[in-house]
Amino acid sequence: MEENIRDIFGRGFAELHEKLRGQVKGLDPGTLNWAPLPKANSIAVLVTHIVGSEVEMIRSVRAIPTERDRDAEFRAEASAAELLAGIDEADRVLKEEIAALTPADLTDMRTRFDGRPPQPGLYWLVTNYGHSREHLAQIELTKQLYDSRT
Repeated sequence: MEENIRDIFGRGFAELHEKLRGQVKGLDPGTLNWAPLPKANSIAVLVTHIVGSEVEMIRSVRAIPTERDRDAEFRAEASAAELLAGIDEADRVLKEEIAALTPADLTDMRTRFDGRPPQPGLYWLVTNYGHSREHLAQIELTKQLYDSRT
């Protein structure tokens, strides 16, 4: 059963990363680092945050110590090449760690770096995938807003 779960999550995150690449490729730094409002996030911030969250999540599920500077993710400025490299690295880490998931990783209580209450690993996988998809939609909307500026 865990093999099916590994396949589902591996495929889901890989497809998500392809969509992220499609949103980022060919964009100039001005577009990537533009925020539609003072308290809104740029595409560069959202991509940086997505991959930071995913890597931290999968390492937490696998009970591998990890460090993350979440606050720095929200100050990120980057080029398309830098963002694509970050997506590639997250892809590599997720493939490796998802392939190594054990039944205990899915069912045992795991904690995240930020002190949220422990949850089964499967909970973190599901919610993090949803989190990433929500931010993908924000990226799509941000591109639409950027293209609609007057």
